[in-house]
Amino acid sequence: MPRETLSVAVPNGFDSLTPQQVHISLVGDNKMRISWVTEDDSQPTVEYGTSSGVYESTTTGSTSSYKYSLVYKSGNIHDVVIGPLKPSTVYYYRLGHNPARQFNFKTPPARLPIKFVVIGDLGQTGWTKSTLEHIGGSEYDILLLPGDLSYADFYQPLWDSFARLVEPLASRRPWMVTQGNHEIEKIPVLEPRSFKAYNARWRMPYEPSGSASNLYYSFDAVGGAVHVLMLGSYTDFDPGSDQFKWLESDLGRVDRARTQWVIALVHAPWYNSNEAHQGEGEGMRKAMERLLYDARVDVVFAGHVHAYERFTRVYNGSSDACGPVHITIGDGGNKEGLASKYLDPPPKISLFREASFGHGRLEVVNGTHALWRWHRNDDDEAVEADSVWLISLASNPACNKG
Repeated sequence: MPRETLSVAVPNGFDSLTPQQVHISLVGDNKMRISWVTEDDSQPTVEYGTSSGVYESTTTGSTSSYKYSLVYKSGNIHDVVIGPLKPSTVYYYRLGHNPARQFNFKTPPARLPIKFVVIGDLGQTGWTKSTLEHIGGSEYDILLLPGDLSYADFYQPLWDSFARLVEPLASRRPWMVTQGNHEIEKIPVLEPRSFKAYNARWRMPYEPSGSASNLYYSFDAVGGAVHVLMLGSYTDFDPGSDQFKWLESDLGRVDRARTQWVIALVHAPWYNSNEAHQGEGEGMRKAMERLLYDARVDVVFAGHVHAYERFTRVYNGSSDACGPVHITIGDGGNKEGLASKYLDPPPKISLFREASFGHGRLEVVNGTHALWRWHRNDDDEAVEADSVWLISLASNPACNKG
Protein backbone atom coordinates (compact mmCIF):
# COMPACT_ATOMS: atom_id res chain seq x y z
CA MET A 1 0.00 0.00 0.00
CA PRO A 2 1.28 3.52 -0.75
CA ARG A 3 0.95 4.60 2.91
CA GLU A 4 3.14 1.82 4.29
CA THR A 5 6.71 2.69 5.20
CA LEU A 6 9.28 1.32 2.79
CA SER A 7 12.11 -0.36 4.66
CA VAL A 8 15.01 -0.17 2.22
CA ALA A 9 17.51 -2.85 3.18
CA VAL A 10 21.22 -2.99 2.45
CA PRO A 11 21.44 -4.17 -1.18
CA ASN A 12 22.58 -7.70 -1.91
CA GLY A 13 26.31 -7.94 -2.46
CA PHE A 14 27.23 -5.10 -0.13
CA ASP A 15 29.78 -5.95 2.53
CA SER A 16 30.50 -4.03 5.73
CA LEU A 17 32.90 -1.67 3.94
CA THR A 18 30.69 -0.86 0.95
CA PRO A 19 29.70 2.83 0.95
CA GLN A 20 25.96 3.40 1.30
CA GLN A 21 23.51 6.20 2.17
CA VAL A 22 25.49 8.68 0.07
CA HIS A 23 24.30 12.28 -0.08
CA ILE A 24 25.94 15.59 -0.90
CA SER A 25 25.47 19.24 0.07
CA LEU A 26 27.00 22.58 -0.87
CA VAL A 27 29.75 24.19 1.22
CA GLY A 28 30.67 27.77 0.38
CA ASP A 29 31.10 28.95 -3.19
CA ASN A 30 32.83 25.98 -4.75
CA LYS A 31 32.98 22.99 -2.43
CA MET A 32 30.81 19.95 -1.79
CA ARG A 33 30.30 17.86 1.33
CA ILE A 34 30.10 14.13 0.69
CA SER A 35 28.46 12.07 3.45
CA TRP A 36 28.09 8.30 3.58
CA VAL A 37 27.91 5.34 5.94
CA THR A 38 29.82 2.07 6.26
CA GLU A 39 29.05 -0.64 8.76
CA ASP A 40 32.69 -1.16 9.74
CA ASP A 41 35.62 1.23 10.05
CA SER A 42 36.69 2.69 6.73
CA GLN A 43 38.86 5.58 5.64
CA PRO A 44 36.91 8.87 5.35
CA THR A 45 38.43 9.54 1.95
CA VAL A 46 36.96 10.81 -1.32
CA GLU A 47 38.76 10.35 -4.63
CA TYR A 48 37.35 12.45 -7.44
CA GLY A 49 37.93 13.76 -10.95
CA THR A 50 36.18 14.91 -14.11
CA SER A 51 36.57 11.63 -16.04
CA SER A 52 34.93 8.34 -15.15
CA GLY A 53 37.39 6.09 -13.35
CA VAL A 54 40.10 8.75 -13.24
CA TYR A 55 40.49 10.30 -9.80
CA GLU A 56 42.84 13.26 -9.93
CA SER A 57 42.28 14.48 -6.36
CA THR A 58 41.95 12.89 -2.93
CA THR A 59 40.57 14.48 0.23
CA THR A 60 40.23 13.05 3.72
CA GLY A 61 37.62 14.09 6.28
CA SER A 62 36.20 12.76 9.53
CA THR A 63 34.18 9.83 10.86
CA SER A 64 31.62 9.80 13.65
CA SER A 65 28.80 7.68 15.03
CA TYR A 66 26.10 8.02 17.64
CA LYS A 67 24.12 5.90 20.08
CA TYR A 68 20.42 6.33 20.66
CA SER A 69 18.20 5.16 23.50
CA LEU A 70 20.55 2.40 24.69
CA VAL A 71 19.55 0.02 21.88
CA TYR A 72 20.87 1.58 18.67
CA LYS A 73 24.34 2.42 17.43
CA SER A 74 24.73 3.99 14.02
CA GLY A 75 27.18 2.87 11.41
CA ASN A 76 30.29 4.89 10.72
CA ILE A 77 29.17 8.25 9.33
CA HIS A 78 31.84 9.72 7.07
CA ASP A 79 31.96 13.40 6.19
CA VAL A 80 34.38 14.87 3.64
CA VAL A 81 34.44 18.33 2.04
CA ILE A 82 36.00 18.40 -1.43
CA GLY A 83 36.98 21.28 -3.67
CA PRO A 84 37.50 23.81 -5.07
CA LEU A 85 35.23 22.60 -7.87
CA LYS A 86 34.38 24.07 -11.26
CA PRO A 87 30.77 25.16 -11.91
CA SER A 88 28.43 23.22 -14.22
CA THR A 89 30.83 20.27 -14.22
CA VAL A 90 30.25 16.55 -13.75
CA TYR A 91 32.58 14.98 -11.18
CA TYR A 92 33.06 11.26 -10.66
CA TYR A 93 33.93 10.01 -7.22
CA ARG A 94 34.48 6.95 -5.09
CA LEU A 95 34.56 6.60 -1.34
CA GLY A 96 36.97 5.07 1.17
CA HIS A 97 39.26 3.78 -1.61
CA ASN A 98 36.52 1.22 -2.28
CA PRO A 99 36.28 0.29 -5.98
CA ALA A 100 32.89 -1.37 -5.57
CA ARG A 101 30.86 1.75 -6.37
CA GLN A 102 31.46 4.90 -8.41
CA PHE A 103 29.20 7.94 -8.10
CA ASN A 104 28.89 11.22 -9.94
CA PHE A 105 27.41 14.65 -9.36
CA LYS A 106 27.03 17.87 -11.30
CA THR A 107 27.96 21.18 -9.70
CA PRO A 108 25.51 24.11 -9.92
CA PRO A 109 26.10 26.87 -12.47
CA ALA A 110 28.14 29.98 -11.68
CA ARG A 111 25.53 32.35 -13.09
CA LEU A 112 21.81 32.41 -13.80
CA PRO A 113 19.65 30.59 -14.75
CA ILE A 114 19.43 27.99 -11.99
CA LYS A 115 16.81 25.33 -11.23
CA PHE A 116 15.71 24.31 -7.72
CA VAL A 117 13.49 21.39 -6.76
CA VAL A 118 11.46 21.91 -3.56
CA ILE A 119 9.88 19.06 -1.57
CA GLY A 120 8.70 18.84 2.03
CA ASP A 121 7.62 16.15 4.49
CA LEU A 122 9.12 13.44 2.34
CA GLY A 123 9.07 10.25 4.41
CA GLN A 124 9.58 6.84 2.84
CA THR A 125 6.37 5.41 1.41
CA GLY A 126 5.05 4.41 -1.98
CA TRP A 127 3.95 8.02 -2.33
CA THR A 128 7.52 9.14 -1.57
CA LYS A 129 8.85 6.78 -4.21
CA SER A 130 6.50 8.33 -6.76
CA THR A 131 7.67 11.84 -5.84
CA LEU A 132 11.32 10.83 -6.18
CA GLU A 133 10.65 9.20 -9.55
CA HIS A 134 9.06 12.42 -10.81
CA ILE A 135 12.04 14.45 -9.60
CA GLY A 136 14.59 11.99 -10.96
CA GLY A 137 13.24 12.43 -14.45
CA SER A 138 13.83 16.18 -14.49
CA GLU A 139 16.83 18.46 -14.77
CA TYR A 140 17.66 20.54 -11.72
CA ASP A 141 20.68 21.91 -9.87
CA ILE A 142 19.84 21.98 -6.14
CA LEU A 143 17.13 20.32 -4.04
CA LEU A 144 15.59 22.21 -1.09
CA LEU A 145 13.73 20.40 1.70
CA PRO A 146 11.99 22.39 4.48
CA GLY A 147 11.96 19.67 7.12
CA ASP A 148 10.55 16.23 8.01
CA LEU A 149 12.92 13.96 6.16
CA SER A 150 12.80 10.31 7.20
CA TYR A 151 9.81 10.05 9.57
CA ALA A 152 11.97 7.66 11.59
CA ASP A 153 10.08 8.88 14.68
CA PHE A 154 12.58 7.47 17.19
CA TYR A 155 13.13 4.16 15.31
CA GLN A 156 16.68 4.82 14.15
CA PRO A 157 17.02 2.10 11.47
CA LEU A 158 14.55 4.13 9.41
CA TRP A 159 17.17 6.88 9.12
CA ASP A 160 19.36 4.28 7.39
CA SER A 161 16.48 3.15 5.19
CA PHE A 162 15.62 6.72 4.21
CA ALA A 163 19.18 7.53 3.16
CA ARG A 164 19.28 4.40 1.00
CA LEU A 165 15.97 5.39 -0.59
CA VAL A 166 17.10 8.89 -1.57
CA GLU A 167 20.70 8.01 -2.45
CA PRO A 168 20.11 7.75 -6.23
CA LEU A 169 19.13 11.43 -6.23
CA ALA A 170 20.98 12.77 -3.19
CA SER A 171 24.35 11.45 -4.40
CA ARG A 172 24.00 13.30 -7.72
CA ARG A 173 22.69 16.75 -6.75
CA PRO A 174 23.16 18.73 -3.51
CA TRP A 175 20.34 18.34 -1.00
CA MET A 176 19.99 21.39 1.25
CA VAL A 177 17.67 20.62 4.16
CA THR A 178 16.38 22.10 7.37
CA GLN A 179 14.72 20.42 10.31
CA GLY A 180 11.05 19.70 11.04
CA ASN A 181 9.19 18.42 14.09
CA HIS A 182 9.85 14.79 13.13
CA GLU A 183 13.59 15.40 13.48
CA ILE A 184 13.35 16.34 17.19
CA GLU A 185 13.28 12.74 18.54
CA LYS A 186 13.75 13.77 22.16
CA ILE A 187 12.94 11.19 24.86
CA PRO A 188 12.84 12.32 28.51
CA VAL A 189 15.72 10.81 30.52
CA LEU A 190 16.77 8.38 27.76
CA GLU A 191 17.48 10.93 25.01
CA PRO A 192 17.40 14.48 26.41
CA ARG A 193 19.20 15.94 23.37
CA SER A 194 17.00 16.94 20.44
CA PHE A 195 17.95 16.42 16.77
CA LYS A 196 20.62 13.85 17.59
CA ALA A 197 20.23 11.73 14.47
CA TYR A 198 19.52 14.69 12.19
CA ASN A 199 22.63 16.58 13.26
CA ALA A 200 24.82 13.49 12.99
CA ARG A 201 23.58 12.41 9.56
CA TRP A 202 22.64 15.60 7.73
CA ARG A 203 25.33 18.15 8.44
CA MET A 204 24.67 21.39 6.60
CA PRO A 205 27.11 24.31 5.94
CA TYR A 206 26.13 26.40 8.93
CA GLU A 207 29.64 27.56 9.83
CA PRO A 208 30.35 29.48 6.59
CA SER A 209 27.16 31.51 7.12
CA GLY A 210 28.16 32.52 10.64
CA SER A 211 25.58 30.30 12.33
CA ALA A 212 26.46 28.44 15.50
CA SER A 213 23.91 25.68 14.84
CA ASN A 214 23.17 23.05 12.20
CA LEU A 215 19.49 23.92 12.72
CA TYR A 216 19.66 27.20 10.80
CA TYR A 217 22.02 28.56 8.16
CA SER A 218 22.17 30.26 4.78
CA PHE A 219 24.00 29.75 1.52
CA ASP A 220 24.54 31.50 -1.79
CA ALA A 221 24.01 30.10 -5.27
CA VAL A 222 25.07 31.27 -8.73
CA GLY A 223 27.77 33.60 -7.47
CA GLY A 224 25.52 35.23 -4.90
CA ALA A 225 22.65 36.08 -7.26
CA VAL A 226 20.43 33.88 -5.06
CA HIS A 227 20.63 33.82 -1.25
CA VAL A 228 18.82 30.99 0.55
CA LEU A 229 17.85 31.08 4.24
CA MET A 230 17.22 27.74 5.98
CA LEU A 231 15.46 28.62 9.23
CA GLY A 232 14.68 26.52 12.30
CA SER A 233 11.04 26.29 13.37
CA TYR A 234 11.94 24.13 16.39
CA THR A 235 14.83 26.02 17.91
CA ASP A 236 14.48 29.36 19.67
CA PHE A 237 13.51 32.15 17.27
CA ASP A 238 12.33 34.94 19.55
CA PRO A 239 14.03 38.38 19.48
CA GLY A 240 17.26 38.08 21.42
CA SER A 241 17.70 34.40 20.56
CA ASP A 242 20.82 33.19 18.77
CA GLN A 243 18.83 32.38 15.65
CA PHE A 244 17.12 35.79 15.57
CA LYS A 245 20.41 37.64 16.00
CA TRP A 246 22.06 35.48 13.36
CA LEU A 247 19.20 36.12 10.89
CA GLU A 248 19.36 39.84 11.53
CA SER A 249 23.11 39.83 10.87
CA ASP A 250 22.84 37.55 7.84
CA LEU A 251 20.20 39.67 6.13
CA GLY A 252 22.17 42.80 6.96
CA ARG A 253 25.04 41.50 4.84
CA VAL A 254 22.89 40.86 1.76
CA ASP A 255 23.51 43.42 -0.99
CA ARG A 256 20.39 43.43 -3.17
CA ALA A 257 22.31 45.10 -5.99
CA ARG A 258 24.31 41.86 -6.20
CA THR A 259 21.76 39.42 -4.80
CA GLN A 260 18.61 39.71 -6.87
CA TRP A 261 16.73 36.88 -5.14
CA VAL A 262 16.34 35.92 -1.48
CA ILE A 263 14.49 32.70 -0.61
CA ALA A 264 13.61 31.40 2.86
CA LEU A 265 12.57 27.96 4.09
CA VAL A 266 10.80 27.17 7.36
CA HIS A 267 8.94 24.06 8.45
CA ALA A 268 5.73 25.27 10.09
CA PRO A 269 3.96 27.64 7.64
CA TRP A 270 3.36 31.23 8.67
CA TYR A 271 0.25 31.37 6.48
CA ASN A 272 -2.10 28.40 6.22
CA SER A 273 -5.76 27.96 5.27
CA ASN A 274 -5.73 24.20 5.84
CA GLU A 275 -7.45 22.89 8.97
CA ALA A 276 -4.27 20.98 9.84
CA HIS A 277 -1.68 22.68 12.07
CA GLN A 278 -3.57 25.95 12.29
CA GLY A 279 -1.53 28.67 13.98
CA GLU A 280 1.54 26.54 14.66
CA GLY A 281 3.85 28.91 12.77
CA GLU A 282 2.35 32.04 14.26
CA GLY A 283 4.94 32.56 16.99
CA MET A 284 7.79 32.42 14.52
CA ARG A 285 5.93 34.68 12.10
CA LYS A 286 5.41 37.33 14.76
CA ALA A 287 9.07 37.14 15.76
CA MET A 288 10.73 37.12 12.35
CA GLU A 289 8.34 38.33 9.66
CA ARG A 290 9.44 41.94 9.94
CA LEU A 291 13.08 40.97 9.34
CA LEU A 292 12.16 39.13 6.15
CA TYR A 293 9.86 41.91 4.99
CA ASP A 294 12.44 44.66 5.51
CA ALA A 295 15.01 42.57 3.61
CA ARG A 296 12.54 42.09 0.74
CA VAL A 297 12.65 38.30 0.86
CA ASP A 298 10.99 37.06 -2.34
CA VAL A 299 9.61 33.63 -1.43
CA VAL A 300 9.04 31.65 1.77
CA PHE A 301 8.63 27.87 1.43
CA ALA A 302 7.17 25.76 4.24
CA GLY A 303 6.17 22.16 4.91
CA HIS A 304 4.36 20.58 7.89
CA VAL A 305 0.88 20.74 6.33
CA HIS A 306 0.55 17.74 4.04
CA ALA A 307 -0.89 19.58 1.08
CA TYR A 308 -0.02 22.32 -1.37
CA GLU A 309 -0.96 25.98 -1.06
CA ARG A 310 0.26 29.19 -2.69
CA PHE A 311 -0.42 32.64 -1.30
CA THR A 312 -0.06 36.06 -2.86
CA ARG A 313 2.66 38.42 -1.66
CA VAL A 314 1.72 39.06 1.93
CA TYR A 315 2.83 40.82 5.11
CA ASN A 316 1.16 40.82 8.53
CA GLY A 317 -1.86 38.92 7.25
CA SER A 318 -2.67 41.19 4.32
CA SER A 319 -1.76 41.41 0.67
CA ASP A 320 1.40 43.48 0.25
CA ALA A 321 3.24 43.92 -3.05
CA CYS A 322 6.59 44.09 -1.20
CA GLY A 323 6.06 40.98 0.94
CA PRO A 324 7.13 37.41 0.15
CA VAL A 325 5.07 34.87 -1.73
CA HIS A 326 4.33 32.09 0.79
CA ILE A 327 4.14 28.51 -0.50
CA THR A 328 3.33 25.41 1.54
CA ILE A 329 4.69 22.24 -0.01
CA GLY A 330 4.45 19.56 2.67
CA ASP A 331 3.17 17.01 0.17
CA GLY A 332 6.26 14.89 -0.48
CA GLY A 333 4.67 11.55 0.45
CA ASN A 334 4.86 10.90 4.20
CA LYS A 335 3.05 8.05 5.97
CA GLU A 336 0.49 10.31 7.67
CA GLY A 337 -1.28 10.98 4.38
CA LEU A 338 -2.79 14.16 3.02
CA ALA A 339 -4.40 17.05 4.91
CA SER A 340 -7.54 17.30 2.80
CA LYS A 341 -9.70 19.75 4.78
CA TYR A 342 -9.40 23.48 4.14
CA LEU A 343 -11.05 26.44 5.78
CA ASP A 344 -14.08 27.65 3.85
CA PRO A 345 -14.26 30.15 2.32
CA PRO A 346 -10.58 30.52 1.47
CA PRO A 347 -8.91 33.75 2.58
CA LYS A 348 -8.36 36.28 -0.19
CA ILE A 349 -4.60 35.95 0.14
CA SER A 350 -4.74 32.21 -0.74
CA LEU A 351 -4.54 31.83 -4.52
CA PHE A 352 -4.25 28.06 -5.04
CA ARG A 353 -4.63 25.09 -2.71
CA GLU A 354 -4.91 21.36 -3.25
CA ALA A 355 -4.37 18.24 -1.16
CA SER A 356 -2.27 16.11 -3.50
CA PHE A 357 1.21 14.64 -3.29
CA GLY A 358 3.79 16.30 -5.50
CA HIS A 359 6.85 18.52 -5.76
CA GLY A 360 7.72 22.01 -6.92
CA ARG A 361 10.34 23.55 -9.16
CA LEU A 362 11.67 27.08 -9.05
CA GLU A 363 13.61 28.18 -12.11
CA VAL A 364 15.34 31.49 -11.50
CA VAL A 365 15.69 32.64 -15.09
CA ASN A 366 17.45 35.96 -14.55
CA GLY A 367 17.73 38.79 -12.05
CA THR A 368 14.11 39.81 -12.47
CA HIS A 369 12.04 36.73 -13.33
CA ALA A 370 11.56 33.25 -11.91
CA LEU A 371 9.07 30.53 -12.84
CA TRP A 372 7.43 28.48 -10.07
CA ARG A 373 5.68 25.23 -10.99
CA TRP A 374 3.96 22.61 -8.85
CA HIS A 375 3.51 19.07 -10.15
CA ARG A 376 1.08 16.45 -8.83
CA ASN A 377 2.35 12.90 -8.60
CA ASP A 378 -0.87 11.76 -10.28
CA ASP A 379 0.01 13.59 -13.49
CA ASP A 380 2.61 13.03 -16.14
CA GLU A 381 5.80 14.96 -15.43
CA ALA A 382 4.97 17.46 -18.16
CA VAL A 383 1.73 18.49 -16.43
CA GLU A 384 1.85 21.60 -14.24
CA ALA A 385 -1.02 21.76 -11.75
CA ASP A 386 -0.06 25.28 -10.69
CA SER A 387 2.45 27.75 -12.10
CA VAL A 388 3.23 31.43 -11.74
CA TRP A 389 5.89 33.87 -12.88
CA LEU A 390 7.53 35.78 -10.04
CA ILE A 391 9.23 39.17 -10.32
CA SER A 392 12.05 39.82 -7.87
CA LEU A 393 11.42 42.49 -5.26
CA ALA A 394 14.92 43.84 -5.85
CA SER A 395 13.80 44.84 -9.34
CA ASN A 396 10.58 46.52 -8.15
CA PRO A 397 11.19 50.27 -7.71
CA ALA A 398 8.21 50.53 -5.35
CA CYS A 399 9.93 48.09 -2.98
CA ASN A 400 13.39 49.60 -3.22
CA LYS A 401 14.11 51.17 0.14
CA GLY A 402 17.16 52.91 -1.28
